[in-house]
Amino acid sequence: MTQWPTRDAYEPYQGAGGPVHVPFRGRRLKRWKRRHDTTHAKIRCIGEQAMTTLKRWRLLRKLRCSINRITDVVKAVLVLHHASA
Repeated sequence: MTQWPTRDAYEPYQGAGGPVHVPFRGRRLKRWKRRHDTTHAKIRCIGEQAMTTLKRWRLLRKLRCSINRITDVVKAVLVLHHASA
């Protein structure tokens, strides 16, 4: 059984809710660890692009509704962004 590196939700992972998969560290990594890091980077890149899109639209600053509705709007935008990527 492979043990993935995880971190508790702290600093950059605030609000993630529990353990979060993080990349392996080091220069001489085994092939499966390099593949894990590459996959992690691709997934993270899509998420970062979606968040950049939200910031560029300035959507979050102009919303005047409940937190639950804002969360639903952000989730919808992220799903649409992932579907178009």
